[in-house]
Amino acid sequence: MSASAPRPLRADAQRNRDRLLAAAVRAFSEDGADVTLDAIAKQAGVGIGTLYRHFPTRESLVEASYRNELARLCEAVPELLGELPPERALRAWMDRFVDYMTTKRGMAEALRMVIAAGGDPFAQSRDRLVAAIGALLAAGAAAGAVRSDLDSADLLAALAGVSMAAGDPSQREQAGRLLDLLMDGLRNRP
Repeated sequence: MSASAPRPLRADAQRNRDRLLAAAVRAFSEDGADVTLDAIAKQAGVGIGTLYRHFPTRESLVEASYRNELARLCEAVPELLGELPPERALRAWMDRFVDYMTTKRGMAEALRMVIAAGGDPFAQSRDRLVAAIGALLAAGAAAGAVRSDLDSADLLAALAGVSMAAGDPSQREQAGRLLDLLMDGLRNRP
């Protein structure tokens, strides 16, 4: 291990960190940027000292929460492709993307605070999303289920549009219908 590589966390410390991130996403999404760190620690079932050991500032917690949600979304691709046919994996991932965008929208005020403090929570987000979509499209094209002429960045833009059009949970049914329409346009037509 190099001197600059961070040491892996003990299992209990990793569990605490994971619980803190999940509680932070919920709190920032539901209660906004003004939620107290003490409330987040309490919701995670840890003390405030544990929160500060993992995340020394509010901004570091917000940024880590956002990045964790992005990682969960992008890292779901191999799992979905292992469990479902490529076309269904793509559609299931699209649902997860809309959920991710809804969470991100709920965290918007907290993310603006991170940016104002000089952070860049969105660094590499687009690249990671385009790569995830690319893997799904490649699998779908190889299976003959989706067109082979699709551009990952175009699909990302379309998914962002669907997410904006059906932005709040009360419009979840509409989001599903819009995703079904989008999927229909992606299918390979012999």
